Amino acid sequence: MAEIIAICNQKGGVGKTTTAINLGTALAAAGRSVLIVDLDPQGNASTGLGIPAAGRQPSAYRVLIGETALGQAARPTLVPGLAVVPSGVDLSGAEIELAGLADREHYLRRALPPAAAAWQYVLIDCPPALGLLTVNALVAADAVLVPLQCEFFALEGISHLLRTIERIRRAFNPRLEIQGIVLTMFDKRNRLSDLVASDVRAHFGDKVYRTVIPRNVRVSEAPSHGRPVLIYDTGCAGSQAYIHLAGEVLRREAEAAR
Repeated sequence: MAEIIAICNQKGGVGKTTTAINLGTALAAAGRSVLIVDLDPQGNASTGLGIPAAGRQPSAYRVLIGETALGQAARPTLVPGLAVVPSGVDLSGAEIELAGLADREHYLRRALPPAAAAWQYVLIDCPPALGLLTVNALVAADAVLVPLQCEFFALEGISHLLRTIERIRRAFNPRLEIQGIVLTMFDKRNRLSDLVASDVRAHFGDKVYRTVIPRNVRVSEAPSHGRPVLIYDTGCAGSQAYIHLAGEVLRREAEAAR
């Protein structure tokens, strides 16, 4: 079965979608087959992977409610070995629809297997909120990867996220674990970035990846061209950071399997 990783942070603007796109690209470049499920109604992962708004059906919403099989909704990207289930406008009403349904937390969990076995990694790009879409992702996932922006307010929100993850583990998904926390938008010219990074490492220890994603203009430009930064500018600092992050993810998986 695929390793299903929810990329999650309820705070917007922390590099969550950027991490989903570029970590997926780096894993695919390392020879792994990867599927990104765009579960954010904003559809930024779909845009960043070059899927036009007019071509996003069937979407993640159809997969979520069981109308379309995962394999039918997945479509190839510019990156060999990387596919995406795009987000359509219909996903924006999913929270309201799910709220009135029985067993509403398990819809995505039922939709992913056994088709997810066609990939080695399934990365779920969650919306920037702890609503039912994110809960569905956490119930379906094996692990959570948390992008954390190197700013003070980002620290305030992570304790709430961790409490939510613990509730999901106890109530719905005992196998769920925090795979790692990745520090994003690190600015080496800013002392606050160093302070935040030190505080996070002191509190979470080995859960924090050694790789730090720098604040990088090429990373910001790439989505407007519908390309991961690893294709847009392979040599830039952001691309190299995501390559190193993928290496850490693969090493942790290998160590856990021993």
